[in-house]
Amino acid sequence: MDIKEIQNLIKFVAKSGASEVKLEMEDIKITIKTGASKTETTIVQANPMVGMPTAQAPAPAALEAPVAVATPTSNEDENSKYITVNSPIIGTFYRKPAPDKPNFAEVGDSIKVGDTVCVIEAMKLFNEIESEISGKIVKVLVDDSSPVEFDQPLFLVDPS
Repeated sequence: MDIKEIQNLIKFVAKSGASEVKLEMEDIKITIKTGASKTETTIVQANPMVGMPTAQAPAPAALEAPVAVATPTSNEDENSKYITVNSPIIGTFYRKPAPDKPNFAEVGDSIKVGDTVCVIEAMKLFNEIESEISGKIVKVLVDDSSPVEFDQPLFLVDPS
């Protein structure tokens, strides 16, 4: 289990509302405790392989990315008139129902409420993501077969 997977697990547990999660595998034990104001993570790795570097878990404060204040640019102003379609779950983003099928939605396509715009695979289940808005797709923000986070923007849609 690499550091990126551990960070994603911590984020998932924090969002789920669980107060404590313990995960034990053959060579690693992870305990994540969340409270109202802090998240505590304990990682115990037994029997590391000889010659293989082990990832040290960063301190919980280091897991939170610093918030950068950006000044609005013309690109941000341009995108402000668009509505984003966000991912409702964590998983793998697919633009088509099968490798030999066409994409659900292309840039320039008009969509309406209830149209399937993509599929997100989570734990071997393929979840069709339906549009909650009507409009024209302006931009696809995620590459096909890429992992996505909860509430990550997937598409920009022009509602006019």
